[in-house]
Amino acid sequence: MSKILDTSVYLPEKILTNKELEKIFPSWSAKKIYTKTGIKERRIAAEHETAGDMGIKAAENLFQKDIVSRLDIDFLIFCTQAPDHILPTTACIIQNELKLPKTCGALDINLGCSGYVYSLSLANGLIESGAANNVLIITSDTYSKYINPNDKSVRTLFGDAATATVIGSSSSKESIGPFVFGTDGSGAENLIVPAGLFRLPRTAKTGIEYKDSSGNYRSSNDLYMNGPEIMLFSLKEVPTAIDSLCDKSKINLDGYDYFILHQANTFMLEALRKKLKLPPKKIPIFIENTGNTVSSTIPLVLDNLLNDKKIAKGYKVLLCGFGVGYSWAACHIQF
Repeated sequence: MSKILDTSVYLPEKILTNKELEKIFPSWSAKKIYTKTGIKERRIAAEHETAGDMGIKAAENLFQKDIVSRLDIDFLIFCTQAPDHILPTTACIIQNELKLPKTCGALDINLGCSGYVYSLSLANGLIESGAANNVLIITSDTYSKYINPNDKSVRTLFGDAATATVIGSSSSKESIGPFVFGTDGSGAENLIVPAGLFRLPRTAKTGIEYKDSSGNYRSSNDLYMNGPEIMLFSLKEVPTAIDSLCDKSKINLDGYDYFILHQANTFMLEALRKKLKLPPKKIPIFIENTGNTVSSTIPLVLDNLLNDKKIAKGYKVLLCGFGVGYSWAACHIQF
C-alpha cells in the first residue's frame, strides 16, 4: 500500500485581480466576475517562467520541510499540459535541476484537470509493484500563456500554479485507492488549443483573431472552452464516477469526510454539491485567490487542508478530477 507523505505548493508572484480585468472588460464588473466564478484573483506565471520552473520551486519548497530527502526519490512524475519543450521530457530536466538520483525514473504525463488523480494511480502502482519506494508527483500548468488577453470567457477563470506531493509505502491503515477512470474523446474540441503542433501547425493564418457571439477575441493559437458543454459533461460524469468509486471502496457518501473535487469554478462545484446532496462543509472550495489551476487544483486544496490540520488520522477523503479530454478520475484516500 502507499500513502501521501507530504505536499507543497508554488504560486507565481504576479497577481491578476478582478479590478484589473474590469478595466479590460468594462461590461464585467469585479463583482460580476466574482459572482460568476467565485474567483477574486489569480496567479500568473512570469513571461519567461515555465511550468518546469514552477514545478522545481514547488519541489524545493517540499524538500525544505525535511520530511523526505531528495536522495530518497526513485521516481518522478511530472503532470503538465505546458511542457518546456516538445522534447526532451521536462521531467528529465527537472530531475537534473533538483539533483535527484540518476537511478530515478522520470516521465511526463499530459493530462489536465484529472491529472493529479491519474498521477496518484501511477505512483501507487509503482510502489505496490515494488518498482519504487518514494515517488515525487509534480503538477504544473501555465494556461495563462495559451489565453488570448481579450477573451474574458477563460481569462477570468484560469490561473497558474505548481504543487509537489511525495508518495511512499504504507505499513499502516493509511492507503491510496481504489480508483475509477473515464475517457470520452468525443468532447476533445470543447476544451482545446487547436494550433501549435503537427495536426495544425502554427501559421500566419492560425494567428488571425476572430470575435465570437459573446464578444471574446481569440485565434486558433489560443485556448478555447465551450463552457456550457463542459458543464453538462461534468454534471453527468462526476456523480457517476463518485458512485462507482463508492461501490469499489464499499463506503457510502456519508462515510467520507471530504470530497476534494477539481476546482473549475464555484458555480460548478455548487451544482455538483447539490446534485450529490452533500453539505457545504464536505466540499471544500479553494479557488478565490488562485483561479482554476488545472492539474494543481486538487493538491492545492489538499495542501491547504493538511496545513490547517483539518484532516486528521483516520479521515476518508474522495478525490475527483474532471475536464479537458474529456478525462475524469476518482480515488479513495485513507489518512
